[in-house]
Amino acid sequence: MSTNMPAVISTADGLRDVELPVPEPGPRDLLVRVQAVSVNPVDHKVRKGGGDRVLGWDAAGVVVAVGGEVTLFAPGDEVYYAGSIDRPGTNSALHLVDERIVGRKPRSLDFASAAALPLTTITAWETLFDRFRLSEQSTGTLLVLGAAGGVGSMMIQLARALTGLTVIGTASRAESRDWALSLGAHDVVHHDDLPTEVDYIFSPSTGRPGLIERFAEILRPGGAITAIDEPEGLDLLPLKTKSISFHWELMFTRPLFQTPDMIAQHELLDRVATLVDAGTIRSTLTTRLDGLNAASLTRAHEMVESGHMVGKVVVAEPLE
Repeated sequence: MSTNMPAVISTADGLRDVELPVPEPGPRDLLVRVQAVSVNPVDHKVRKGGGDRVLGWDAAGVVVAVGGEVTLFAPGDEVYYAGSIDRPGTNSALHLVDERIVGRKPRSLDFASAAALPLTTITAWETLFDRFRLSEQSTGTLLVLGAAGGVGSMMIQLARALTGLTVIGTASRAESRDWALSLGAHDVVHHDDLPTEVDYIFSPSTGRPGLIERFAEILRPGGAITAIDEPEGLDLLPLKTKSISFHWELMFTRPLFQTPDMIAQHELLDRVATLVDAGTIRSTLTTRLDGLNAASLTRAHEMVESGHMVGKVVVAEPLE
């Protein structure tokens, strides 16, 4: 193995191809040869924040080496995962990741289709089952804002497969509406035409003026909201009268703080892989770009930043 491997780093003037030293696995680390990555809003948020670093928080690849305390995987295993934001990202030929946040790649998917899933799957799963504390017996109505986006696409599928909820999505274009319906949404409405009574709301854009007040109107007493954005000056007082709970979801929390239940991300990714292989959940890959390099990743960033993505864009090694 070469002592240096290709990677793509974020710089002041965009993305750049570089060569970096091969990293050495820590005790519980896997060294993964990356075959495909997907791009998420967090990638361009971090890029715009400045500084030189390797981006990328979604990957599928093959384990090539393991740390001395690794028990879940071995060299040769095919895996998928989202990594941790406090470590170098996945936009590199070789990448280190803690085994406790890694799942086995769905056998029925190629690397590109698998790479579309981890970050959005973890976000959707933790929203449904950690924040809302839902179960297979749960009923009521879930409103998914931005239903055709990466997280929305997984929220619809997981809620339909693993709960008894009625799932309503929002979309503004016919293409987005059709996509959400194809994933199992019971109904899709326009962003400005929200239903009158719901029990749970997933929101990727909570800072829109007047939205919290609208949520307070349409949520039933004791309802709940989970948000993934970072709106400044958010006033939650309108939620008090109905005792509506408000949750934040950040799928990096477990690896960032090395929580005792960190392995839950490994377990949920394995569970979803089983659902994918059974045909219950499908990949959200809609656009594939070939070549793990700065040019392809720049194009992927542009697509995500446009705000018009349906599903996920993946950058992968060319098919042989």
